[in-house]
Amino acid sequence: MFTSWMEEKFVPVAAKIGSQKHLVAIRDAFISIMPITMAGSIAVLLNAIVRDLPAKFELNGITEAFQWLIGINGNVWWGTLATLSMVFAFAIGYQLSKAYDTNPLAGGLISFASFIIATPQSTVVALEDGTTIGAWGNLAVGYLDAKGLFTALIVGFIATIIYAKMMKKNITIKLPEQVPPAVSKAFAAIIPGVTAMYAIGLITWALDKFAGTSLYALILEYVQMPFLSMSQGLGSVIIITACVSIFWFFGLHGSNVLAPVLDGIYKTALAENTNIYNATQSISELKYIWTRGSFDAYAWMGGAGCTIALIIAIFIFSKREETRAVAKLSAPMGLFNINEPVVFGLPIVLNPVYLIPWVLVPTVLVIIAYVATSIGLVPPVFLEVPWVMPPVLYAWFATGFSFSAALLALFNLAVGIAIWSVFVIIANRVEIKE
Repeated sequence: MFTSWMEEKFVPVAAKIGSQKHLVAIRDAFISIMPITMAGSIAVLLNAIVRDLPAKFELNGITEAFQWLIGINGNVWWGTLATLSMVFAFAIGYQLSKAYDTNPLAGGLISFASFIIATPQSTVVALEDGTTIGAWGNLAVGYLDAKGLFTALIVGFIATIIYAKMMKKNITIKLPEQVPPAVSKAFAAIIPGVTAMYAIGLITWALDKFAGTSLYALILEYVQMPFLSMSQGLGSVIIITACVSIFWFFGLHGSNVLAPVLDGIYKTALAENTNIYNATQSISELKYIWTRGSFDAYAWMGGAGCTIALIIAIFIFSKREETRAVAKLSAPMGLFNINEPVVFGLPIVLNPVYLIPWVLVPTVLVIIAYVATSIGLVPPVFLEVPWVMPPVLYAWFATGFSFSAALLALFNLAVGIAIWSVFVIIANRVEIKE
């Protein structure tokens, strides 16, 4: 009865949420900037190898020999993670314009320009003698990295929606049909684009004039920081993990449905951790306990539900030939965190035998990993790793080659196998009764 109620009431709502064009635009925007975040993470990771590790063992010769690589990595970081919000501002405008079926390039550029308009134009520089001076006419990196992601998102949304709505209502400059399409599209975007950018400019000016603050500062203080703070509680991590499993159980891609939260909040925390480590070379300075990669490193090994543990449990305990056949076909892909074959082939979707472990296993694993991270047994995840990185290796790379993190991932894998095994054995008995 519960399953029927969920199918009738819950699944349609979840499906609508997962296909809502604004949320899809957020998801696709974060996906589209993955090459940027990956390049920046690789740069930080390489510097950890040739600069930070040798320094711990006083192997200064290695660091000196790789100064050229350290310099290259610094340049790559400067153009990726140091300016991540600028890149994302374009991406969100591009994807949202596509969702509204308007010119995505124009939408991306308008969103990008609007973010720059909302970004403070001056900064305070501290001198060696302790005095400070104000500097105007520059964009400080501190405004352009991960700390500006929510500003880029909100400002990009406002500007792009204004642009798209005006385009859909044909409030544009219309040129004769003989004019080349590229020119016609550019002119069509002028009135909507100017209106959108002036709207952001007006809001920014009014806040500075009458409130003595900036739109950027307000969003950072009252939106981004509270969301990030809430995301770091164990309760929030458990709820997100359980919801992803529940969505998957009903055939919905849980990570995609919750991508605005997983990427918008937890990936922001990941990017901030990366930048903090790059600046300090110290794990103890990392700000966020739980980031986007923490789920993959410790709970979603093999995919949502820790299905690599399920596959291993099937190989050890299952007596059902069809189940073992699915596991054999799924194992190679499971090593690279692709679990659709086992989710839909076993199936786990709408299978009451597997509902409890499907939700229970990743929930238990995030609790173990969260506690281990919060008490300092393992460092927080601070590097983005390709999602197809095999389990255990993922945790090792994502924490800057922490052996304790790799051991924790192995321990969690063993716990996952133990829990899944109980229900694999139950599934054997279900077959006997059938």
